[in-house]
Amino acid sequence: MTGAAPALVAGLALCALTLTGTASGAPGATAEAEASGGRAKPTIVLEHGAFADGSSWNGVIERLRADGYPVVAAANPLRGPASDAAALRTLLDHIKGPKILAGHSYGGTVISEAATDDPEVKALVYVAAFLPAPGETALELTGKYPGSTLPDALDPVTYRQGDGSTATDLYIKQDLFRRQFAADVPAGQAALMAAKQRPIAQAALTEPATGAAWQTTPSWSVVTTQDLNIPAAVQRFMSERAHAHTTEVAASHSVAVSHPRLVADVIEQAARATAR
Repeated sequence: MTGAAPALVAGLALCALTLTGTASGAPGATAEAEASGGRAKPTIVLEHGAFADGSSWNGVIERLRADGYPVVAAANPLRGPASDAAALRTLLDHIKGPKILAGHSYGGTVISEAATDDPEVKALVYVAAFLPAPGETALELTGKYPGSTLPDALDPVTYRQGDGSTATDLYIKQDLFRRQFAADVPAGQAALMAAKQRPIAQAALTEPATGAAWQTTPSWSVVTTQDLNIPAAVQRFMSERAHAHTTEVAASHSVAVSHPRLVADVIEQAARATAR
């Protein structure tokens, strides 16, 4: 790795702290939030997935903050599990004390890898998310059971990289975004989400996972039964395999936007259950 690369990874991680203006808490905020009995509450670290950004957690962040939890929403580069997990690990190393990680969609793959062998990560929360085993890919898991209509909604954009090779980013077509990704979100809000979506590298969906922190870390899962990105049957399969505490809700893939209280409640359940 060149000398510039670690700095780039660190920069990506630390950029997470600025977010959308609603995420609170500097990384050292854990010591400032006291739980019952004088115990510091864990920092909640939120990892967004593909076709979204940190603002997708806004409603969840507001509720967690109101309940006294320090929160950091990470900026996910969406380039591939290994490099995205490295960026998240840099941020986790900067946050002192116990942490609860929550990942949405592809963000589940990232937290699974980033939290491997990290004793300060007390619980994992998967929100309409992937829980891959080592060697599995997002594309492989999505197709394990029928129901995803994502391939027909994608808008690929090919570009030339610095070394002269080409790569492809994937967006969701804006006119199909609400139906595909956020059917239970108000139309105006879904339109804003479509305009702000961040693309994922096509290669990220076929890069195998190498870590599965859910094998050793207590896990919770929110399964969305009206999901057109990751079918509910796929989410159930992964959640059952991980022995995750599972909550099902009739929601779209954008459950953190449409049901922020429910998602915040599950995160808080994980925090309370794993308090030391």
